[in-house]
Amino acid sequence: MQGLRRSHWFRRIALAGAVLAATVVVLGAWVRLTDAGLGCPDWPGCYGHWYPQIPVGFEKALREMIHRYVATSLGLLITTLLVWALVNRKDRDQPVAPVVALFVLVCLQGILGAKTVTLLLTPLIVTGHLLGGLATLGLLWWLALAPGRRDLSADETGLRVAALCGLAALVVQIALGGWTSANYAAIACPDFPTCQGRWWPHMDFRDAFVLWRGIGIDYEGGVLENPARIAIHVTHRLGALVVGCFLLGLGVMTLLRARKGRLAVAGALLVLAVLLQILIGIAAVHWGFPLFLATLHDAGAAFLVIALVTLLRALWPKPSIAMVG
Repeated sequence: MQGLRRSHWFRRIALAGAVLAATVVVLGAWVRLTDAGLGCPDWPGCYGHWYPQIPVGFEKALREMIHRYVATSLGLLITTLLVWALVNRKDRDQPVAPVVALFVLVCLQGILGAKTVTLLLTPLIVTGHLLGGLATLGLLWWLALAPGRRDLSADETGLRVAALCGLAALVVQIALGGWTSANYAAIACPDFPTCQGRWWPHMDFRDAFVLWRGIGIDYEGGVLENPARIAIHVTHRLGALVVGCFLLGLGVMTLLRARKGRLAVAGALLVLAVLLQILIGIAAVHWGFPLFLATLHDAGAAFLVIALVTLLRALWPKPSIAMVG
């Protein structure tokens, strides 16, 4: 009974962490989209202080520091989860390995956060930082959910394989989205469904996906010519079409097979997340990527991660007592 109570509270703390991680992701997007990523040129402080004390550029510095304050709070909460997991590691239902992985991940996120500033918004680092933030969210959400059933049917095992493929595809698509944002390519195609009034405009793929260009380049505002930015944007759109169709099909298939219960809810959540993200993306292009919709697009990516992790958790067999022991 005591172990069940501890497990219940552990999931509640993980849920609070997931909410905090989602907040960090959205705040990170807000900081990047308001060109405040270099509001504080040093790390972890801001011009040598824990609170920005500069007469010029104060608002940008404050936005960056708010993001850092919330990210630090998340790191402390994850450290608490790690201590909890290690102290209660003998409990049958207490996960340990995922919590250790989560702690390592948040430490890496701290390093990437520092490098984002010191390497002047290098797109590879910015994209990796986004992926790390969403991976942190996904792990916390996984820990917040109760385990699935003990056994899975053959149909459910097939759905799990499809969901894992969907997760891999989503990671690639989110990386493309991060690359688009980090290279300021979101507004390269101001129309939809065409780009620059053409179905296949002039694009420079060779320059678009150079991952590393060296040290000392200031990437704020972007360094690519327009054909390269168009290539990135169009690739992101094509990826959205393929991945969106796959995830939408996965959600509908889950709904048809489950019909009711936890699995059906997960399928419906995935369908909703995909449709919302598509609508937000189209609306953002149509209205010229206003700050609200651009930030909401990052929140939509977080919602997609939550929906897919929810589906995977429902499809993941609960370890047997023999396996745990």
